[in-house]
Amino acid sequence: MTTIVGIRDLVRNSSILDMYDYVEVEDKRTKKLKGLFISPKYADEFIKYIEEKKAKQKQQKIDEIEKFAGNIEIETKFKNLPYKKIKSEILKEKYGR
Repeated sequence: MTTIVGIRDLVRNSSILDMYDYVEVEDKRTKKLKGLFISPKYADEFIKYIEEKKAKQKQQKIDEIEKFAGNIEIETKFKNLPYKKIKSEILKEKYGR
């Protein structure tokens, strides 16, 4: 069951939260939604849903960046070398210096 209550009604009677699965808190003057209270029996599911949604959004951003940046793979001979050494090794291979 669900209901819509005003902020003042919620302050006066917080036991409303126990009677419903979720309660929408609305500003009575502007009719804007101010918040949502969820019953504890649905809280775990809701938290999992939000975390999955955040992870999906983060992965989409990473995929977008990788599309433009490309994936860089370092050759095994250059792994664990500092930048200057890698640069000098590449120059040696390219120009024989």
